[in-house]
Amino acid sequence: MEMDQLLSAYDYTLPPEQIAQTPAVPRGSSRLLVVKDLAQHGHAIFRDLPNLLNPGDLLVLNNTRVIPARLYGRKPSGLRVEILLLEPQPETHRWLALVKPGRRLRTGAQIWFGEPTVLRATVQATDPETGGRILQFDVPAGASLEAMIEQLGQIPLPPYITRPPAQPDQYQTVYAEHAGAVAAPTAGLHFTPELLQQLQARGIQQAFVTLHVGVGTFRPVEVEEITAHQMHAEWVDVSAQTVEQIQQTKARGGRVIAVGTTTVRSLEAAAQSGTLQPLRSKTDLFIYPGYQWRVVDGLITNFHLPKSSLLMLVSALIGRQRLLDLYQVAIAAGYRFYSFGDAMLILPEAKVKGGRSEK
Repeated sequence: MEMDQLLSAYDYTLPPEQIAQTPAVPRGSSRLLVVKDLAQHGHAIFRDLPNLLNPGDLLVLNNTRVIPARLYGRKPSGLRVEILLLEPQPETHRWLALVKPGRRLRTGAQIWFGEPTVLRATVQATDPETGGRILQFDVPAGASLEAMIEQLGQIPLPPYITRPPAQPDQYQTVYAEHAGAVAAPTAGLHFTPELLQQLQARGIQQAFVTLHVGVGTFRPVEVEEITAHQMHAEWVDVSAQTVEQIQQTKARGGRVIAVGTTTVRSLEAAAQSGTLQPLRSKTDLFIYPGYQWRVVDGLITNFHLPKSSLLMLVSALIGRQRLLDLYQVAIAAGYRFYSFGDAMLILPEAKVKGGRSEK
């Protein structure tokens, strides 16, 4: 079996002090590891981005908005309960959620929220894929469940971030628009409105997709043979306008630079038929070395957890060993890792050709 297909081949050791606990202030001041071609790299600051791309390039960004998906409630007995909403279900006021303590929340269990209680939910079923629960919310007459979630919920942060940011919107991109994610598309956290304007003034256009980041993005890979990993499907919307912008960019010789791995999955999912076309549905696309690229030329991304599907996706673009070597460069240079950390710009010249795989 090829090394690229083994989970253990995507491991690395990160000093704990290099896990970013707070975002860079101001946005755009984070460091940027620039992967220039198949052999060279350099160091920059994120706000240098306009000078690192070409006029005529197209940045594609994920405009999902993180919802306050973490709710704290209690059973009628008083037992404290923690809920992480994952995605709405087709039925009205019904959500898939991860729950703690799961063993105490079987079908029929009630959860009350608020002091005094202003919202109730009943466990309808267990979801076999995620191990979560299907919750049916009992919403008071005239009330909006979305508004109550905004009132009662908290923005969920990854477990390696030990304290919330000073401002909740520091975990939102400045272009966040469509609510539905349970985690931020963190490569976009580095942008400011001013930087986006500077890019546009240089002739670097912007297009948007929506992928509501859910359990599929951050769920760990647990099988040694990664080809057996099944991604949980996430909602994606690639509009006809974005498709047209990409087609026009490529027709004039421009390059498509995806901002974040969720944008990569959105664009490549929309081209699985062989031709890029609008897409509005769920995708469970899993990208790992050997993948044949259809849309994305370059990538802006943060530094990802060991053995994660995100690490595998970036490896598919530039090669697994090259990526791990660059991670060692970043560690030695003191870069900050993960959601609030620094970023990497992978230019199209650094992309491996033909879905090359390493033995």
